[in-house]
Amino acid sequence: MAQEAWKRKELTVGQVAERSGVAVSALHYYEREGLIHSRRTAGNQRRYARHTLRRLAFIKVSQRVGIPLARIRTALESLPDERTPTTEDWARLSRGWRSELDSRIDQLMRLRDDLSGCIGCGCLSLNRCVLSNPRDELAQEGPGPRRLLAPGMECDGGGESQAC
Repeated sequence: MAQEAWKRKELTVGQVAERSGVAVSALHYYEREGLIHSRRTAGNQRRYARHTLRRLAFIKVSQRVGIPLARIRTALESLPDERTPTTEDWARLSRGWRSELDSRIDQLMRLRDDLSGCIGCGCLSLNRCVLSNPRDELAQEGPGPRRLLAPGMECDGGGESQAC
């Protein structure tokens, strides 16, 4: 009789996709990017360790809060491949991102408040809009949406920085 799914030490790509809610194509992409790993059977089929499910949950949650894949990869590289990451492992990683997440929260709250004011006031006037940047006066402060960036955040233009 086939072993119960929860007892299996390794999972097929289809089983991982079903359990994690991540498409097979995304699993292949994550593997190419070094975020997860599999081994190949004699028949060249992928097999994933069960702890891959935790890594995928971490990837999904991290993406949901706006952490770029490059930062997620760096974080995952600090975790052991040979065992299931512990609560302490995850706590250490989340502590490392706390200040960045606090800055993102501040930025989102300012964006929400500014957009509510613009939409709520109904002025639709660039002369009175707090987000307007006439004649690109803010260019000297650096690239990106300067009025929407939280203090201390920068935009490198490539989409991998804290704010962009």
